Amino acid sequence: MQTTISFVLDDKIVTLDFNSGSSVTPTTTVLTYLRSLPIHRGVKEGCAEGDCGACTVVLGERAADGKLHYRNVDSCLLFLPMIHGKQLITIENLQNVQGQMHPVQSAIVETGGSQCGFCTPGIVMSMFSLYKNQHAPTREHIEEAITGNLCRCTGYRPIIEAVEEACVHHGIDHFTEEEPEILELLTSISHDSIHIQTNEQEYFRPASLKEACALKSQYPDVVILSGSTDVALRVTKGHEILKLVMDLSGVEEIQSSRELNGALILGAGMHLHDVAHAVEVNYPALHEMLSVFGSQQIRNIATIGGNLGTASPISDLLPVLMAYQATVILQRSGAARELLMEEFITGYRTTAREPDELITAVRLSPSPANAVIKSYKISKRKDLDISTVSAGFRLVLNDDTTVKEINLIYGGMAQCVRHAVHTEQFLTGKPWIRETVEAAQLMLHQDFEPIADVRGSAEFRMTAAKNLLLKFWVESLDEKMSKNILHISTRS
Repeated sequence: MQTTISFVLDDKIVTLDFNSGSSVTPTTTVLTYLRSLPIHRGVKEGCAEGDCGACTVVLGERAADGKLHYRNVDSCLLFLPMIHGKQLITIENLQNVQGQMHPVQSAIVETGGSQCGFCTPGIVMSMFSLYKNQHAPTREHIEEAITGNLCRCTGYRPIIEAVEEACVHHGIDHFTEEEPEILELLTSISHDSIHIQTNEQEYFRPASLKEACALKSQYPDVVILSGSTDVALRVTKGHEILKLVMDLSGVEEIQSSRELNGALILGAGMHLHDVAHAVEVNYPALHEMLSVFGSQQIRNIATIGGNLGTASPISDLLPVLMAYQATVILQRSGAARELLMEEFITGYRTTAREPDELITAVRLSPSPANAVIKSYKISKRKDLDISTVSAGFRLVLNDDTTVKEINLIYGGMAQCVRHAVHTEQFLTGKPWIRETVEAAQLMLHQDFEPIADVRGSAEFRMTAAKNLLLKFWVESLDEKMSKNILHISTRS
């Protein structure tokens, strides 16, 4: 095992040694590190919890195709060992060696898209990431790219105009010319396991799943880092010193998806942005929920395994995963097992995972052609917000349009995400008509006694839950009609 980390910054390899006299620790954030450097203070600290985007930087990573892929991330949520083997790009790196501004910087100036300058570097870095990934992006893609940058001093129009003006060069810039040299530098960095030990902390970054399972068996109470969007807040907001940490960002075996016997296997280490692409065609309800999950910067860090591990009662993903009847794969040294999501979640932020087990994958099996599956999220704002109520619904009708199977799963209504069992039983076998659904709405009182908090009152939550059921009925009829039209068109 190596005891140092290395990454590329300013076109050269930087190596950090976390010895007892070092000014940084294994849980120092990338933001804090950059702010300590004299020439990288364009990155700003606003919220320190991934909300504002003022700290946005871009990571360049060697992908499976051998090319550099770029993604914008919140540097306040990344611990330094998580960027091992990657290129770190900040606002100071965007101009070329001749001192000329990057096209995205020039566009911001020309359209008047900048005002005070505190948040502008973060906005520009999100623009840069889009510039490298999409040519002539649509309005929808532009808005998605800058959703995680909350400051709008100059309004939306000039910023969007700046993106439209800049992103017309097929991603060509001085980074394109430098990619062969950067790839060579990244390739020269060892990808062995990392073990950092200081006076107060011990930090493991295993390079294989086998090693990760062995470490989990040896240290059952180790803090698992799989994305860090939740764990990092314990450091940045709670000022906690994490004594023992295992970072799974180096375990490539759990960072991709594959098809197996018709099912889609999603590695637990996949970033949610990649999960969204993997499920877009065959699992549209999950894709739709992921489109309003945090921001692009959050989805570029957060993983599906990390999200499930938190077992949040207001989870965005759990209701829709349960509606798809997904299973979670747990692994320990020498053995693996698979549980339905309903079996995996056992209570308030508790799961059926044993102390020596790791979440390694999620299995999504194909749904019946006549199944209607929808996901919903109620929050105070559309993007980058926590759910007040979330839901995942699944319906299968008999030929006579009575309910054959129905699953109504809610988040934000109880101590954990769970089925509305009494309401499901009431609806099963009954005609799928408005009168039945309105009667079922009253049954929800038997399933849930929601609490009141800063996101919504108990009365609001119950009303929202009822309305979502009625909305599902309306949308299920629309979808059934669309499928019938498609069937008739195919036959003719």
